[in-house]
Amino acid sequence: MKWTIAELHKYEYKAMTFDKTIDLAEELKKADPEIRAVSPIRVQGRADVDSHKVAFHLHITGTFTLPCSRTLADVEYPFDIHSIETFLLKPLDYEVDENEEIHEVEGGVIDLKPVVYELVLLEVPIQVFSPEAEKDASLPSGHDWEVMTEDQLYEAREREKEKIDPRLADLAKLLQKDEDEKQK
Repeated sequence: MKWTIAELHKYEYKAMTFDKTIDLAEELKKADPEIRAVSPIRVQGRADVDSHKVAFHLHITGTFTLPCSRTLADVEYPFDIHSIETFLLKPLDYEVDENEEIHEVEGGVIDLKPVVYELVLLEVPIQVFSPEAEKDASLPSGHDWEVMTEDQLYEAREREKEKIDPRLADLAKLLQKDEDEKQK
């Protein structure tokens, strides 16, 4: 996935399309030990070339194999990335679209492999659950402890607010009694 500037100038003001498959499994597994496997990554797209810049419109697909956050079983996690990456051929005042990433050309060669590597690495999720773990919604618990979701925690806190401390229940009755007497 390398092109020289001279090769790209042949496509100036024409769309250059490409469809490549690359293997980044070893590099990605070194970068993130949670990644157990990565399928070959398919990179499709087009390059719009003009005299000042090359804009790559990328569509990247593949599948990670990651450990389930609850059971540690292997989980297939597909990814589908769309990105616009722009390489400046000549430094100039170029108005940047907020969806574009700007890169400088190094050594007269544009290499998309590091760009694809970075985009794919950013797609690794923090948590992934196997279908079995999602079906079994019960979370781990033990004597005097349990794991709960944020929603469950919020509900538990609301229930605690509604409860009256038994030590203060008699005080509440006494205050209520005083208020009743004042109203008479």
